[in-house]
Amino acid sequence: QFKLVVENSEKLLASGLQVKAVVEYTPKCAENLQDKLTLLVDDDIVHIPMLGLIPYCDLEIESEVDFGEMIANSKLVTKQISISNRGTIAGVFKISYDGVVLLNIKPVRGVVKPKSARKIRVDVCTDVPGVIKEMMKVELESRGCTEVWVRGVVVEQVLKVLGVNCGKVLKCINFGPLYFGTSKTEQIYLYNESPECMDWVAVLEDNAIGGEMGTDLQGSTDAVLYGLSLKTKDVDVSTLILCAPNQGTLEPYEKSLITVCFSPEKFERDFEVSDASPVQDYVVFLRFETAGKRGGSLQNLSGGATATTSSHSRYVDLALMGSGFPVILTFKPGTVINFEDCYLGEQTQVACTMKNESEFLPVTFRFRKTAHFSFSPARGEITTKSEKEVMISFSPHQIGKFEVKQIIDIIGTGVDKKNVDVLKTKPFHQISLTLHAVCKSKRTSIVFAINPGLTPLISNETGQFVVRGRGQLRDTAPVAILQSIRTQIHTHRKNRNREDGALIAFPNDRAASLRPSEWNKKYRTIFAKTERYNYVDPEFAYTDAERLLREENKKHYVRFISHLRQRRFEREAARRFYIYNNPVSLGIKPAEGLKSPNISITDFPMEKPQPEVPPSDDNCMLTSRKLAEIVSKSTNKGVWSWLSPMPSSPQEKEDCSLTLTLKQLHQIFIGPSTLDFGDVCVYSTTTKELHIINNLSVHIWIQIEIDVAELQETSPLSQVVPPLTKTHIPVVFETINAGMFKNSFSYKINNKHIGHVLVVAHAKPVELLLSRREVILNPVSGCLAGTEFRRTVRVCNPRNQTAGFIWRPVAGDRKSAFTIQPTRGFVEPYSDVECEVVWHPGFSTPETGQFTLYVRKGNSVNLKCSAKVTIH
Repeated sequence: QFKLVVENSEKLLASGLQVKAVVEYTPKCAENLQDKLTLLVDDDIVHIPMLGLIPYCDLEIESEVDFGEMIANSKLVTKQISISNRGTIAGVFKISYDGVVLLNIKPVRGVVKPKSARKIRVDVCTDVPGVIKEMMKVELESRGCTEVWVRGVVVEQVLKVLGVNCGKVLKCINFGPLYFGTSKTEQIYLYNESPECMDWVAVLEDNAIGGEMGTDLQGSTDAVLYGLSLKTKDVDVSTLILCAPNQGTLEPYEKSLITVCFSPEKFERDFEVSDASPVQDYVVFLRFETAGKRGGSLQNLSGGATATTSSHSRYVDLALMGSGFPVILTFKPGTVINFEDCYLGEQTQVACTMKNESEFLPVTFRFRKTAHFSFSPARGEITTKSEKEVMISFSPHQIGKFEVKQIIDIIGTGVDKKNVDVLKTKPFHQISLTLHAVCKSKRTSIVFAINPGLTPLISNETGQFVVRGRGQLRDTAPVAILQSIRTQIHTHRKNRNREDGALIAFPNDRAASLRPSEWNKKYRTIFAKTERYNYVDPEFAYTDAERLLREENKKHYVRFISHLRQRRFEREAARRFYIYNNPVSLGIKPAEGLKSPNISITDFPMEKPQPEVPPSDDNCMLTSRKLAEIVSKSTNKGVWSWLSPMPSSPQEKEDCSLTLTLKQLHQIFIGPSTLDFGDVCVYSTTTKELHIINNLSVHIWIQIEIDVAELQETSPLSQVVPPLTKTHIPVVFETINAGMFKNSFSYKINNKHIGHVLVVAHAKPVELLLSRREVILNPVSGCLAGTEFRRTVRVCNPRNQTAGFIWRPVAGDRKSAFTIQPTRGFVEPYSDVECEVVWHPGFSTPETGQFTLYVRKGNSVNLKCSAKVTIH
């Protein structure tokens, strides 16, 4: 198969010349050949080996696809394997799989070019926990069949609550007895026992079965039932139970320290009972669950969801128990304490006995500081069912009658809602005592003295009485002088009817008065009312000309100030004139000449209550009751079918750019988390609604990303959902391949937070079913001759697509005597059509027959017919 083409020269080959030889290889079979070419150079022999190789492909594939550990969260997990070709020509491969676990393998056949590799994508849906160990067969050209194993483990996402000290699983925390208004904290570990990170949020189950809110569990059955029959006010459980942190992210197999705080509060009833128990027991369930995975709660909205569309939210419940007790302190001799009367500088004491009536908790008290009273001891602790004596002392610092409300602070531990981890000692309850005491004054002999007679600077017509301090006049006290101007005892007859407004002088003020008196003031004596000599000192007093000059000077300044004021008013009037001097404004002053109406409180409209918004505070916990109320408000509104695909207004742009917290994501419902289309026909179009409920007070932007060919008709893929609004997106499924379909698509909230929805469908060809496979015709009385043998058969369509059919008789040696109507037609989805079979009797006609029902692009069904003839 080798051929040598050469011209050998008989002459010697000169230096620098060459001889060219051509070797041709023509293979006649698919095998490699080997030969040699002999070259004679003078006396030397050179052997040149020759190899004849045929073209070939060398395909190799990995023997295992290992998915490792996966979480059962209905996601589609993808792995890739390579088929490499090290040969010189392209090679063909084909993959076949018929295992139990549904695998999406693309492509299942193809060609690998030489010196290259091709990626094979293997998808597995993690909707059911279990072990994956499947085998797929790969036929490689020139290699034969190769086995590739697909391995993996799908596990549940498990959350556990562990004790800090023991490290074991914790089911319940008992806080024990606490006073109303105090707090107690316990620490736990939240453990993520799964191979993937998880976002979690804490929710208080305030409407769970078995929960108790303020019930005395130690009471009798009748008392408990009677207490439940009374109407009680709604209690916000988030004020009783605090959890810090109440949201977060756990890495695989990570522990997070959580602080749980219990703060009981007095549960007030609408109707208080005199003999009601003061003890209130609480049982609340705290749930830690996966954040945002709440699509399973929307199954009732999907209309056709089955049991396979359950929520994949993983959670763990922790029971919290505790009791609230009031502070019960009794006092002897009582809450009203009377002290004996005492004088200034003295002290009286009263012994008060305080008794703690509680059987479970001690009491720490502290008396507040109060003027004139002291307490010994001022603070202390009283153990359960014990007493303590306190001495109360009254030491007055002033004269009078005292009625004091003394506050006693009860000290306990409390927490700040912003920092639950730190317990602080603070007063949480007050008890008041009423203290009655009287401080009397001692009697002292007082010597009265008359005012020395100096006329005050400011005086009235009876004169001014000058009061001096008691420290300067310790043995004397000023005595008021008789207002003689109001009596006519010593007044002369000629002065009794004078009304000149003269002032009354003191009897002895002349001796010490050296200052000049005012020239326009008149003085009369205190008794006789005669006009007294008015002395004017010429060295100090103004003359008449000087007084007139001073008055003119004052008037000059008054006129000057008035002129400035008038000019300012004129400028303001001119400015207003130019403002209002236009064709628009007429210069009318607003509300000029109008009177204010008489408004009563009934004229004000009632304020509409603002809609409740979900709690946004990081320290405020979510409760199941609040979430249910928010969902009911959102779902009761009308459904918004068409919304804006992108944020347009400034408010929408601001809201849709926010990064939502885990608690906010937990209040957004997108579901159901699994869309199960059930049995569908190939080449058919089926639609299911993906519901979106925004329970937040801000806009959110939903974007759906679909890469699956079967879901490409879904629209719209983007919507801006307003606050407290419900909407839906129709998801369209259509396929051309029969078989089980499982795939998922993802969505984004505000272009940041990613979620996914699983789509499940079983694609089948068009199929029609018969109500019976064999029809026996009996004669029916009352019919025309030749038509009495008739019977109906029902053609049912169990699929979601209209099916066309045609009846054809099975031809034999003899012509059939049976007919069927209608012979062709259509059956609507999930409906049926009745067809009538008639036997036409005749001479030697066959009594049996058969029809075949042919379905367009579907199955075929045989129908046997027989007539039962009775000969009398």
